[in-house]
Amino acid sequence: MSEKTRVSHLLQCRAEDRKIVMVTAYDQPTGRLADEAGVDAILVGDSLGNAVLGFDDTIPVTMTHMLHHTAAVRRGVQRALLIADMPFMTYKISPEQGLDNAARFIQEAGAEAVKIEGGQEMAATAKRIVDAGIPVLGHLGLTPQSVHALSGLRMQGRDEQAARRMADDALALQNAGCFAVVLECIPWDLARRITESLAIPTIGIGAGIHCTGQVLVLSDLIGLTPGPVPRFVKQYAHVGASIKRAIRAYAREVREGQYPDKEHAYRAPKED
Repeated sequence: MSEKTRVSHLLQCRAEDRKIVMVTAYDQPTGRLADEAGVDAILVGDSLGNAVLGFDDTIPVTMTHMLHHTAAVRRGVQRALLIADMPFMTYKISPEQGLDNAARFIQEAGAEAVKIEGGQEMAATAKRIVDAGIPVLGHLGLTPQSVHALSGLRMQGRDEQAARRMADDALALQNAGCFAVVLECIPWDLARRITESLAIPTIGIGAGIHCTGQVLVLSDLIGLTPGPVPRFVKQYAHVGASIKRAIRAYAREVREGQYPDKEHAYRAPKED
């Protein structure tokens, strides 16, 4: 097994201009496979809501959901850094609320860091959690928990005023002690500008090549997402189609009496 990945490893990647690989996972099998594939970090994202639980967005995802799935992923991960997404309104009421819930992810679910959405308005919460010894990953740009305030899921940082505000938000999160910042669905030149201004890594998702690293939702990456995927997603496999073909073949053999055959049945042992 390769050396255990820590926050310090990601910071070293930033200092040495090495790319970071992050992917989401939601259960023990996907966590194990991602870990064995050699990714640096695994995010148990609140994208769980869309990717696994069948919700329209991330808003209905609760602490109960996230703790359950983070603990499941934990059982499959040995080497990668495990990060848990803090769900909607579990950290925005006060820094103390954020710390209480972050602590649950570490103590109850085995996470090694947490992720929160928001910029300068979340800096005090990020600092409170970091000061308690829990690493924090920030998240700027398209922040899905703010889908209603953002008038839908669309690119952020389009004009210079919004770009300056996002750059200031990134610096505020760095100053609060965040070890990295996710940049989602922003122009590639803004992502480069923010990345160059920070000493900590940026993790892009729909933010271009100039970020320190990249993250993708696993179901998008492997072709399990029904219908069209976002423009920035590259599908490296089409597992959904393979699963459907396998189930259809199984159903056909059962209906035609081909399965189970002798090879897939038990016999009583012969008596002496």
